[in-house]
This record gives sequence, structure tokens and C-alpha cells, in this order.
Amino acid sequence: MATPSATARAGAPSGRPVRTRRNTELALLVAAVLISVFGYVEVGVNIDGSAPADVAGYGIALGVLALLAHAVVRWRTPYADPLLLPIAILLNGIGLVVIYRLDRATPRSSAAPTQLLWSALGVALFIAVVLFLRDHRILQRYAYVGALVALVLLVLPIAFPPVYGSRIWITIGPLSFQPGEFAKILLAVFFAAYLAVHRDALALTGRRVLWFQLPRGRVLGPVLLIWAAFVGVLVLETDLGTSLLFFGLFVVMLYVATARTGWIAIGLFLAAVGAVGVGWLSPHVHGRVTDWLDPLGSIAAGRGANQIAQSLFAFAWGGLLGTGLGLGRSILIGFAAKSDFILATVGEELGLAGLMALLLLYALLISRGFRTGIALRDPFGRLLAIGLAAIVGLQVFVVAGGVLDLIPLTGMTLPFIAQGGSSVVTNWIIVALLVRMSDVARRPPPAEEV
Repeated sequence: MATPSATARAGAPSGRPVRTRRNTELALLVAAVLISVFGYVEVGVNIDGSAPADVAGYGIALGVLALLAHAVVRWRTPYADPLLLPIAILLNGIGLVVIYRLDRATPRSSAAPTQLLWSALGVALFIAVVLFLRDHRILQRYAYVGALVALVLLVLPIAFPPVYGSRIWITIGPLSFQPGEFAKILLAVFFAAYLAVHRDALALTGRRVLWFQLPRGRVLGPVLLIWAAFVGVLVLETDLGTSLLFFGLFVVMLYVATARTGWIAIGLFLAAVGAVGVGWLSPHVHGRVTDWLDPLGSIAAGRGANQIAQSLFAFAWGGLLGTGLGLGRSILIGFAAKSDFILATVGEELGLAGLMALLLLYALLISRGFRTGIALRDPFGRLLAIGLAAIVGLQVFVVAGGVLDLIPLTGMTLPFIAQGGSSVVTNWIIVALLVRMSDVARRPPPAEEV
């Protein structure tokens, strides 16, 4: 029998065995699938007066994906966090429902079936990671190789024509994907590996400049060089959303590694300087800043409502409880209604209540990732788990802030919800890594396993 101190170190209440909570996860998965199917039915009823003909196929497909993922988690990671997988399934299901609803307003552009295929691929990769990644610390060995691969992935789209002003897509025939989505995971692994080794040197050595104690150049130099190379490439591609994401990830992980709040202040200052500079130098970005400062200016100038204005109208029209799935008019936003501005559809058709519920799901997913990182004993795992959760959090903040006109629009995809195969696959890999690490964090010593 384990001692109370051993149990407490494992994260369980003193004197109580750690439960796997797999049955709780299964019940939540069933609820997530049923909620998604109900939303699918509601779209058909509100538009056609009857449930969609393929609702059974949609429910079976989503249910099979959920059960396969659950079976693998139950087998390989029995002590994993029971909330991570159900939240991911629910978010993915809501995304499919909203994309299907927008497909009904654009009959010539049907994205929901393709998104379902990408979701299936994402779940397949989730299963592969949980099955074959026995120990997350193995990733630390390939940190520098991963950083080089990530940089190559970011450089490749420069050779392809821009899409909506940004060179972030690789298009081959009818297929297209965004390699920067995969690069963010590799960059998080590199930052975690480097900062885990040099965290003491970053926190305890260096010289004081004003109120800040800066580390030695040979310690901070390599990570700054890698970060600058990534951000430089992204600025050339006019992909400022991903640039902001990488910069925020760098600052968050540096703060976690050193526990110095000064890095947050320095990060915010550098971000502000960079944003102002790029805003003046890039016409594409300058136009987005102008729309942010005066979202209704295009109406006053006689050019009609721009995307930001249409988004704000959608949120206002939704009110507290929304118009109902299928009854809104967010498709007026235009070509980005299924990607950048899909949150406006949620706000209009599900109302403030639905929007807050969606944001709370994201907050819960991110908090469970942070909790996993705090519970891990190895510095690399702690930094990686917090970094992966921060990626999701920063992406939600950037997208929601842009659509709500709190910050300039950056053109990123909302995790699991927006149309985009590369995005949904990458987010499933992030959840898989968090599941694997949460199993390590919650697993008790062998004598306590039940």
C-alpha cells in the first residue's frame, strides 16, 4: 500500500487511489456527439423544416471517431485527463455543424464533407501519437532538427502565389495546406527543449539594465536567432497572425522558464513596436489597421460594409440567445465566413450565451493543458505542455479579438471550428500530446494503480 506522501506527490488526494476516469470520459464523449448531432438536426429543421437526410451518417461518423480515440486512450493512456478528448470532439463537432450551416448558404462551395475527412485524418494522427509516442521526453532529442524542419516549412509557401494577400499556402492541383500550422508544434518543442536546459542561466545570470536583469548573450542568443528567423519569414509572407502567435509563444515560455515578469513587459513593448512598424510599411496590414480603428468607415465612404462591420452587425443581431442555427445572415461577411469570421456565425445564431459557452470550452481545454504542465516533474514536459496549451489560447485570442474588433484582424483560423484541414489536424496532434503528457502527470506509483 502506498504512503500518503507518495499519493500526494502523484497528484491524488492523500490516502486515496488515483482513478482513471475513463468512464467519465466515455459519458462526456457521448454527450459531445449528441450535442453535435442535435445542432446538425437544428440546421436542417430551421432551413428545410425537417432533419437532414444524412444526419445518421454524420452522427455515426463522429461517434466512430470518438469511440476509436477513446478506446486507444483507455488502452494506452488510462490515467490521461478525462476532459481533453471530449472537449476536442465537441469543438470539432460544433465546427462541422457551423460549416455545414454555411454550406447551405453557398451551394456551390460545400466544405463540410472535406472538413469531416480532415477531422478523420486528425483523429487518426491523434491515435498514432498516443499509440507510438511512449515518452514525450523523446521529442527533446530532436528539438534542433524540428526547428530546422519548421523553418523550411515556413519558407516553402514563398514560392507559391499569395492567397488573399498572404503567402502561407502550398497549392498543388485541387489540394492546399498551410505548413505553418505544423511548424508551431515543432517550434514549441524547440523552445521547451532549449529553455529546459538553460532556464537557470536565463534566470540567474547576466547583467542588470534599468529594472531588468538580462541574461548573457551566448545563452539567449540562439533562441532569439531562431525566433527572429521565423518571424522574419512570416513578415515576408505577410502572415502577421502566425508571427504574433510565435512571438506570444516565445514570451510565455520564456516567462514560465524564468519566472520573471519583466519578460512579459519586454515582450509587449517589442510586439507594439513591431506592429506599428509593419502597420506603416505594409499596405495590406495598414488597411486592416484602418478597418480596426474605424470599422464603419467604409459605409460612410459609400463602399458598403466591410468584413469587420458585417461581423459586428452579426454579433448585434444575435443578441442574448441568437437567431437559431440556419436563421442568421453571417454569410454576408463574404469569402472568410467559414474561416476567419466563423465566430461571427456562432455569435449571431447561438447568441451571447452560445458564444460564451464556446469560449468557456476553450478556456477549459487551455486550463487542463496548464494543469498538466504544472503537474509534470520534468522541466521539458512542463514547458511543452504549457506551450502547447498557450498556442491554443493565443490563437483563440487573436481570432476572437480580430473578429470582435478588439485588435486588428490577422487572418488566423479558430481551433477546431473554422474551415481548414491543416489547422484541425494540427490541433488534434496538440491534444494527443497533452493526453500523453497528462497520463504521465496523473499516473500514480505502481503500488497505487487500481
